Amino acid sequence: MSGALHGLKVLDMTRALAGPFCTMLLADQEADVIKVEALNTGDGTRAMVPFPPEITDRKPYGGYFQSVNRNKRSIVVDLKQPEGKEIIRTIVKEADVLVENFRTGVMEGLGLSYESLAEINPKLVYAAIRGFGDPRTGDSPYGSWPAYDVIAQAMGGMMSITGPVDGEPTKVGPGVGDMIPATLAAFGIMAAVYDANRTGKGQFIDVAMYDAVLAFCERIVPQYSYTGEIPSLEGNAHPTLCPFGIFPAEDGFVSIACPGDNFWALLCTEMGREELITDEKFHHNYNRVQSMEETLQLVSDWTRLHTKKELAQKLGSKLPFGPVQDAKDLFEDPHVAAREMLVAVDHPGAEKQYHIPNTPIKMTKTKGGVRTRAPLLGEHTDIILKDYGLNEEQIAELRAKNIIQ
Repeated sequence: MSGALHGLKVLDMTRALAGPFCTMLLADQEADVIKVEALNTGDGTRAMVPFPPEITDRKPYGGYFQSVNRNKRSIVVDLKQPEGKEIIRTIVKEADVLVENFRTGVMEGLGLSYESLAEINPKLVYAAIRGFGDPRTGDSPYGSWPAYDVIAQAMGGMMSITGPVDGEPTKVGPGVGDMIPATLAAFGIMAAVYDANRTGKGQFIDVAMYDAVLAFCERIVPQYSYTGEIPSLEGNAHPTLCPFGIFPAEDGFVSIACPGDNFWALLCTEMGREELITDEKFHHNYNRVQSMEETLQLVSDWTRLHTKKELAQKLGSKLPFGPVQDAKDLFEDPHVAAREMLVAVDHPGAEKQYHIPNTPIKMTKTKGGVRTRAPLLGEHTDIILKDYGLNEEQIAELRAKNIIQ
């Protein structure tokens, strides 16, 4: 079954996480994503752990690189050489999309600015993911600053409400400071491609990591704007919903969310505390928020008497509930198997296959998902160059000059 983006040509000039995750989303729907990598080392995340135990030299890549670069083709080009830049321009002539996540000014310094490439291909959709955006859409005072996930989480407001109430700001475990802007950039790309197909003209897309995290912080902006109060660390509770959070079990932790009075009544019945349903202190969500400490203590005193499995049997089909699961739990969860959320892929140099997450975007006609492992460094250089009109003699000459690999 072909993906919905079959035939879309994407030039991927990204590295690390934000850019590759964005283009991975496109590749999962069968866009032809050509990953441009540097000589010898390629994307720096190739060397990141984990590796199969039999691989000791950290080559050709680890599981981290594998998970966000599946379904792509790799070409190695020296962008500092005139011939290397010409290869990019040749591909751009036929490309629908270019994605890059260099710091501001890098592409301009290479002579590959959006404006110069749009002259070659007016329909080109050019997407940039940077820490603080691009001057074309808003000149940030931090525009020259480098950024990683943790910086975006810190400056975008996410850390200000994440962490123990009496503790310190805490980053979200996964790299959401990268993956949120990556996902938004993929949406922006598809919107721009739709517009380009209507109008015949592409455009520049700019997603700042800072902006993306701020936009996903949900409630802190209206809370401050409407009340003048600065939201602070929340721990595992919610400032306006109760009970809504994490509770102890005999063998771990579970999540329970019962802000609705109907769900609260069901929880009280399971706890054997029906009198709390009509108690004025707990009857409505507003009252429970005002009595939050007491409410959470009541629920915790009951949940800690039961195992996660017992609580699942009591609550799972009746109200919003879920056990806190680790990686081992995910591999054993029948939901994950039913939804085909883990896929085994080949790993070059390894004797067995290893698992990576599959696409969570389920489509009935154009299924999408993991089709091929991540590419070796420069694995498709010759094939791609032939696709774009170069012959074997020209390719051999470029390789002799160390412009391609």
